[in-house]
Amino acid sequence: MHYGQTIGRPLEILLVEDSLLDAHTAIAALRDGEINHRLTLVRDGEEALNFLHRVGCFSRAPRPDIILLDLHLPKRDGLSVLKEVKADFSLNEIPVVVLSASDNDADQSACDDLAVESFIRKPVNFDKFVAVIRQLKQRYFLADIVLPT
Repeated sequence: MHYGQTIGRPLEILLVEDSLLDAHTAIAALRDGEINHRLTLVRDGEEALNFLHRVGCFSRAPRPDIILLDLHLPKRDGLSVLKEVKADFSLNEIPVVVLSASDNDADQSACDDLAVESFIRKPVNFDKFVAVIRQLKQRYFLADIVLPT
């Protein structure tokens, strides 16, 4: 990423969530946390992969800076989406935050094995969620900024 591409540019967020209520919660947390962002919502795992691979109607989709991923999705579950993202050289550097209602330790363990940035249980704690997004933004954007001399 180059200096001119980073300063002032909104964070591109892909939210993969089938529940409109949970999507609204995440969107409200981002807004209330005053995180400068552009968000795209997709509602199933297949649609998420089409977006990420820029297939069909997503041929001009922006590359997300962060993926917010639910695990329990229609068509393709979140874990299979996560595995495909992490196996794809062109996508595996995108940080993934899993937002899940699952209290199954095996789900969290599988996500940890695939090197997710964070696993946040639903209902989402606004403060924790915003803190994670801010931390990722700092880590992935400020580290890439080289100020001109």
